[in-house]
Amino acid sequence: MKLIVGLGNPGEKYRQTRHNVGFMLAERLAERAGIGLKKKGYSGLYGTGRIAQQQLTLLLPQTFMNLSGTSVNAAYQALGLSPGDLIVLHDDLDLPFGVLRIKTGGGHGGHNGLRNITSLLGCNDFIRLRLGIGRPEHEQADVTQHVLGRYTREQLPVLNEQLDRAVDAVHEMLLFGVQAAMNIFNRADLS
Repeated sequence: MKLIVGLGNPGEKYRQTRHNVGFMLAERLAERAGIGLKKKGYSGLYGTGRIAQQQLTLLLPQTFMNLSGTSVNAAYQALGLSPGDLIVLHDDLDLPFGVLRIKTGGGHGGHNGLRNITSLLGCNDFIRLRLGIGRPEHEQADVTQHVLGRYTREQLPVLNEQLDRAVDAVHEMLLFGVQAAMNIFNRADLS
């Protein structure tokens, strides 16, 4: 069993914001695999099914980003998982928009959702699929406004390509392992 968690904030206000790109990816994975994300539990919405021959649970925490660990830890403990069975999908300010990176372990990089997850799990050596949202164009711009802002119409084609590549990356991880996926997807960038 694998647990794949898309990070984001619940509610229409946040639906298409950069901070919710983890939700967007989890929803795209669910749609492609025919997994409904309608069950309520683990302080979130979830569904179970198979992707790339792996039995898994897809989870969208409904606790708001800064408290994501409550939902993730509840599912993680209930499913009896180890860190290598957890894949967290999240936005990353430090990666240019359109880029994705896979990694195992590491710090939270200032991401409050990851900070809360590592705090409640008591470990940080789970798998992360980081989706670049870039920093604001102007140094003086408010980072919070950027993160909670919506993608522009011009950015949507790149976002769709980024999400499609991320779906492929998850499939590669599930079929052939994290290192194989890193070798393919950590090299390629969208331009």
